[in-house]
Amino acid sequence: MPVIDIGVYVAGTRIQDPTSLDETFEVMQACGGIAWIGLYRPSPDEIHAVADEFDLHPLAVEDALTGHQRSKLERYGDTLFAVLRPARYLDADETVEFGEVHVFIGTDFVVTIRHAESPDLARVRRRLEDSPELLAKGPEAIFYAILDEVVDEYAPVAAGIENDIDEIEDQLFGDAGDDLSRRIYELSREVINLQRAVHPLRTMLEALQSGFEKYDVDLELRRSLRDVLDHAIRVGERVDSFRALLENALTVHSTLVTQRQTETALAQNEEVKKISSWAAILFAPTLVGTIYGMNFENMPELSWEFGYPLAIGAMVLMGVGLYAVFKRRKWL
Repeated sequence: MPVIDIGVYVAGTRIQDPTSLDETFEVMQACGGIAWIGLYRPSPDEIHAVADEFDLHPLAVEDALTGHQRSKLERYGDTLFAVLRPARYLDADETVEFGEVHVFIGTDFVVTIRHAESPDLARVRRRLEDSPELLAKGPEAIFYAILDEVVDEYAPVAAGIENDIDEIEDQLFGDAGDDLSRRIYELSREVINLQRAVHPLRTMLEALQSGFEKYDVDLELRRSLRDVLDHAIRVGERVDSFRALLENALTVHSTLVTQRQTETALAQNEEVKKISSWAAILFAPTLVGTIYGMNFENMPELSWEFGYPLAIGAMVLMGVGLYAVFKRRKWL
């Protein structure tokens, strides 16, 4: 079984490291302690083994087997089942990688099933073991520490996205084209996925708060969970602002692209006007010359003394007249 760590704790102190589930259960029964079992990408058979050992609800087990769940918190009798969506920012790819952690919290056990590198639950375990007074508060303290770690890991993700948005804003009035639109769309998708991971946390933590009195949760632990809720709300609001900024950036970019296309079209139109104007001016003397180049015999002005000057004058007059008309219309 891909067991990362199993520890049995009494009064916040780790007393034994069982090597199997059967041994874990026996030690728990013997000393009255709590067990924390950490699994990493277990197989379905391994999840069923844990479920049978701790009598986990079939619906929660089914969710753990299916995976790809949204963040949520559900209660089955004395057992809580939570799905968390941790995230980490990959700076090299400018993307956000999302994981999934399933947590079963009973009266005397915690089972964590991790499907990604994040969060670092080993660090959470070390933190709790270094604070036995917190760990002594029971499985709820372990769940609090996991929630706190997940929410804290959203901060560098938000910072990375914010940096990307700053770069996009700098590029808006540059020469960026379709690549910038693609980048905005891709970053928007990352922000939406982050919203789906963060927003349910508020509801989850508020649900935990509503059960403080009923389940007699320690006062300091209540305060700690409220602090996690405050952090989750701030992260959620920050992520919402990212989405609004990206929508505005996309609108501005589309407007600027349209404006540039319009300016290009107008510039091309001005060139077409100039070319057309000169073509018309040059066509006028060509028309006169063509008429007199048809070699008809019955054209009296051909033998007229002023025929040639008249033809030349007509050519010049038509050209000058067309030039004046186009100039007045600002085509030239």
